[in-house]
Amino acid sequence: MSTSTNPFGQVLVALVTPFTFDGEVDWAGVEKHIDDVINAGADGIVVTGTTGETSTLTDPEKIRLVEVGKSVANGRAKIITGGGSNETAHAMQLARQSEKAGADGNMIVTPYYNKPTQAGILTHFRMIADATDLPVILYDIPGRTGVAIAYETILRAAKHPNILAMKDAKGDFAQVSRVLNQTDLMYFSGDDPNVLAHLSIGATGLIGVTGNITATPYRHMVDAVNRGDLKVATAAHQQLEPLVRAVMTHVPGTVAVKYILHGLGRIGSPRVRLPLVGPEDSEAAQIEDELSLVRDIPGVDFSNFRPDRNAAAGGSLPKVAGTTR
Repeated sequence: MSTSTNPFGQVLVALVTPFTFDGEVDWAGVEKHIDDVINAGADGIVVTGTTGETSTLTDPEKIRLVEVGKSVANGRAKIITGGGSNETAHAMQLARQSEKAGADGNMIVTPYYNKPTQAGILTHFRMIADATDLPVILYDIPGRTGVAIAYETILRAAKHPNILAMKDAKGDFAQVSRVLNQTDLMYFSGDDPNVLAHLSIGATGLIGVTGNITATPYRHMVDAVNRGDLKVATAAHQQLEPLVRAVMTHVPGTVAVKYILHGLGRIGSPRVRLPLVGPEDSEAAQIEDELSLVRDIPGVDFSNFRPDRNAAAGGSLPKVAGTTR
């Protein structure tokens, strides 16, 4: 798919935000990690999303992440801002600031905690999409937001000229097929175990967590689907299965990814910001057991994996609390 019709890329990584041990953003670590995932095959990066711990980032940190992403990518990958807000005015402000900082797109999550009606959700999406010229991905993840985007709401949102895509973490494949038949929206798989299933029914690509560890097999999977080679795509899916299980099953994906990346020596600290905490011993043991089943995944070598449960324990309180405005 050409960039003229797809402004986002196909293999998008929901980027973790590396922190120092005391919970401050490790900016050198951010630069290195962005470069790593692009070199591994990502052509899009979502900064400040759920996986990036957007809830505990300050607005200046979010905007700087866009700026740093653009600088490091240097045209090699699209940079999508992914935090949003459950306050429409704040989300509009963040979108404008992100556009000014150079973002290539804006991912808007369904308002969380408020539990608005479908009319409120649609108004929220439209007003944020109106606030900038950025192409928009809507993010449907009712497990986190408390409310799903209804089929009828998706159809109405699809008429907005800036709303071009959906990220689906709902797992309603019948709805995905129905929307793909009825609109020109692109779909991105937002659930790592279901990437191949989404691609097989017409999804454009993925926005994944496990890609922080290695985007290479996802690149192989997407390229294989593009050329109609289901056998190669399925082989990549099967290779990834134990790694996806390690990342997505036992603790929040952010926590698992940082634990694994630190054990691989690719980030300086596995720390997360409270209320997230590192894996407890039993959870770390489960992650490590799953990783022992990983075989021959391109882009990552677990023979040098040295996890540090003590370094990951607990969570950090940064010097400056996350602020709304």
